[in-house]
Amino acid sequence: MTEFTRRTLLASGAALPLAAAFTGPAAAQAPMMGASFARHRRFMIGGFEVTTILAGTTPREEPQSIFGMNVSAEDFAAVSRANFLSTEVAQFFFTPTLVNTGSELVLFDTGLNGAATVAALESAGYTADQVSIVVLTHMHGDHIGGMMTDGAATFANARYVTGQAEFDHWAAAGNEGFDTSVRPMADNMTFLGDGQDVVTGITGMAAFGHTPGHMVYRLESEGAGLVIFADLANHPVWSLARPDWEVRFDADKAAAAESRRRVLGMIAADRIPAIGYHMPFPAVGYVDTGSDGAEFRWVPEAGQLMG
Repeated sequence: MTEFTRRTLLASGAALPLAAAFTGPAAAQAPMMGASFARHRRFMIGGFEVTTILAGTTPREEPQSIFGMNVSAEDFAAVSRANFLSTEVAQFFFTPTLVNTGSELVLFDTGLNGAATVAALESAGYTADQVSIVVLTHMHGDHIGGMMTDGAATFANARYVTGQAEFDHWAAAGNEGFDTSVRPMADNMTFLGDGQDVVTGITGMAAFGHTPGHMVYRLESEGAGLVIFADLANHPVWSLARPDWEVRFDADKAAAAESRRRVLGMIAADRIPAIGYHMPFPAVGYVDTGSDGAEFRWVPEAGQLMG
């Protein structure tokens, strides 16, 4: 048996690069594939099957023009630096949620447009005609934009559920998005107040402030719970962790801060998972009490829901 060492290799092919001493098929050059992202995350909450779907993601420049508008640039920069965040650009995520109760397929919010949301839904194994209930947490454009596609209802077999206060506000506001996407569905819409159920095990809770009638939804099934908190907090650090930091999109900033503190406190106290529409995808995690100036802490789900 020949023993190959650096000395024997150099002796047999001193004029050649080391790699040239070996012969055989050339290795194929793998192409660059570009950045990519999973499009859905599915898990069980009791007897409910929950799926988050990524209906869009986009960067936004100058994040302090959106978050922390009432704090100094120095404080914003210090908090951002401590959390490895850029002060120049932020990544936004848009994450509708599907809940299969066994008898109903419930979609929470419809994304920016019908085509993108249906594509994300199909990547998770569903079709638009399987959705039986569409719940609108509130009526900003990135939540109602997918209700219609080319002038027709995107979810043709669905009925619609939303908060009474939210609907009444936008119905009187003369808003083009509402008039185009929501008003045509009014005759097929059920309206909820605080503490009322979409179906058994899915309960609406008032969390006003982001919009006049913004609602969050609590799931309860077989002793397990989860909160879909929509736009209660729009960023894990610049909003959720610091509920008093003002957010440009909050209509009533004081009420929004109070709602954040109350609902996030409940989620933390009950130690149940939560889904936030704008949390980093897959948008699933837990809320804990914070430290070092943060009132709360977003803890991304790390396999606890795999079982």
